[in-house]
Amino acid sequence: MKLLLILSFVSTLLLSSSECNKKKTNSILKGRLEIKGICYNYTIKLIEGSLDTSLITAKWTDENTGKNYTDVFGLAEACKFPNSIKEGEEFNFIVDTIESEPCIVCNAYYPTPSRKLKIKVVDN
Repeated sequence: MKLLLILSFVSTLLLSSSECNKKKTNSILKGRLEIKGICYNYTIKLIEGSLDTSLITAKWTDENTGKNYTDVFGLAEACKFPNSIKEGEEFNFIVDTIESEPCIVCNAYYPTPSRKLKIKVVDN
């Protein structure tokens, strides 16, 4: 009986700990739209907040312009990104973990960092 109680307690701790980690992933971050390339080939710079460094590209060069960027990522899901945000504009966002319907965008190419994130723009 004591063993069952202890196992139950440990399971509860592990589950609650994993929930806390998920909430950290959805903290509000600040980004800037660096490149608004054709067909939603967008490059976004992380300005404030912390993300796992494996999710973003530490150093990247736009092969069309030769300009260097740091702490950037490509936009993984175009249909959720507001069209009203202009190049150079800052905005708040969260990493979006909710699955959504696929959206259709054109296939024209503009270079973006290899690491891409699904994000959702939010208010403060």
